Amino acid sequence: MKTIAHAGIYPHPAIVIPAVGGAEQAKVAATYAAMQELARRVRASSADVLVLISPHGPMFRDAIAVLAGDMHTGSLAQFGVPSLTFTYRNDKELLAAIELAADREGIRMVGIDQRSASAYGVAAALDHGATVPLYFLQEAGVHLPLVHITFGLLSPDRLYAFGRAVRKALMRQKRQAALVISADLSHRLKPDGPYGYSAAGPEFDSLLVSLLKQYNIQGILRISKELREEAAECGYRSILIGLGVLDGEQVRPEVLSYEGPFGVGYLVADLTPDSARKAMHTATSEHVALAKKALESYVLQRKVIDPPPGSQLGTQRAGAFVSLKINGRLRGCIGTIEPVRSSLAEEIIANAISAGMHDPRFPPVTPDELPLLSYSVDVLTPAEEVAGLEDLDPKKYGVIVAFGSRRGVLLPDQEGVETAEEQVRIALEKAGIRPEEKYRLYRFQVERYH
Repeated sequence: MKTIAHAGIYPHPAIVIPAVGGAEQAKVAATYAAMQELARRVRASSADVLVLISPHGPMFRDAIAVLAGDMHTGSLAQFGVPSLTFTYRNDKELLAAIELAADREGIRMVGIDQRSASAYGVAAALDHGATVPLYFLQEAGVHLPLVHITFGLLSPDRLYAFGRAVRKALMRQKRQAALVISADLSHRLKPDGPYGYSAAGPEFDSLLVSLLKQYNIQGILRISKELREEAAECGYRSILIGLGVLDGEQVRPEVLSYEGPFGVGYLVADLTPDSARKAMHTATSEHVALAKKALESYVLQRKVIDPPPGSQLGTQRAGAFVSLKINGRLRGCIGTIEPVRSSLAEEIIANAISAGMHDPRFPPVTPDELPLLSYSVDVLTPAEEVAGLEDLDPKKYGVIVAFGSRRGVLLPDQEGVETAEEQVRIALEKAGIRPEEKYRLYRFQVERYH
């Protein structure tokens, strides 16, 4: 059984969140898109717990801090958006197992709850090193128990050893974690950055990213303290713990983006082990298998099947489209742009039946056609409103046009649709909206399963 279902490095600039960054958010568009992609991958994984490592929680020189209350709560109030809140259940059973494993390594942990936070003069709430990555996970529909860890000022080897202790605890508990490594890189990339410019800034970032691509763990452990301090980085120790959690795994890192428009290095990287990637790829057929079973049961027996017990699809919620084709030609497509049922499994079942039986463009699927059908399932991210065509990419984003009660939807990467103008034109026609009407425009992304 795999222990790490997904692992990724996430930066934590609040400005990347549209409600915080406003017009400035466009300057970190690559980071935004990459973090959305990581969150989608977590949602598609088999993770049953989030293990998050932050640089900005309570910090001790000789110990690792963990949030120890029953619930984790936080918001983006400090960035002017108090309405963006976060609430997660603390996985206290896993936390206890990590403490035991760390103790065996001779590494001390300090639990921070409301009472001890007052004694230490620290906060027990989720810090922005946590809330920024959690924003993307929450938007993607990831709602799992959470263990929140803040690194201590221990040596690189001891931080790596603590990561190994986390791994041992996950194995003993038979848990599958999504590892969220919150880490900004150098804060000295530009003269107008937070700490001014130093040549050590780009040197550190270039070296770390290069070593990470090679997955040269010993090289990362040996990065000099002098270079790190001169670069004013804040994520190195988070990454060391994360690498310790991944100890013994085959990992081929994928750098999704790196940029530093505000003088701080923002790296987004997928460190998911090969075994978990392979399992995730195999598991994608579950979406299609469920759609196929749902339609066949209905056509042959007029029976609406129940969601499969124990499936990860029963714990997720998202809008989904089911498409049917015969010999490459569309035979039906029905979906929901946001969840209307209690689980993704129920969404797929209902939409598979509707695609086969109730698409007004086609007659109902017959029993003779069932062996000829091919299926695909598109799972949607939450839609976001955009200003215009310049924010669209028909290969990457689906589009929604809305005017009053009328809505038109077009999924991304459709054959023959090469431009945003063509994409919007088709969506408007589907909704019966005239181009001159003051319609609203939204985009979304999908995870497509064949």
